[in-house]
Amino acid sequence: QVQLVESGGGLVQAGGSLRLSCAASAKIFSINAMGWYRQAPGKQRELVAVITSGGGSTNYADSVKGRFTISRDNAKNTVYLQMNSLKPEDTAVYYCNVVPVNRSYWGQGTQVTVSS
Repeated sequence: QVQLVESGGGLVQAGGSLRLSCAASAKIFSINAMGWYRQAPGKQRELVAVITSGGGSTNYADSVKGRFTISRDNAKNTVYLQMNSLKPEDTAVYYCNVVPVNRSYWGQGTQVTVSS
């Protein structure tokens, strides 16, 4: 059974920061690229950040580039998302998953709310 457990969300004012964590099952973590996805109310889920299995390469959606940083600790089977300079439009439920996505792996996500 694969598990992805996200944490670290919350309510923050615009311009603030949050750090999200995702603990993953060992069987899928070290061999896969990992990504952070988000889904805002009324919108489709989108991929915002990707990191390769070894952590040597990252990629970001234009909307978060320069503000978000994805990282991973393969010894802890955990991927992180450092979010700085948050904007109200970053409000969403944030999920982690492998890349390419495996829809059977979705966890419960963590809510991020940015107030203006």
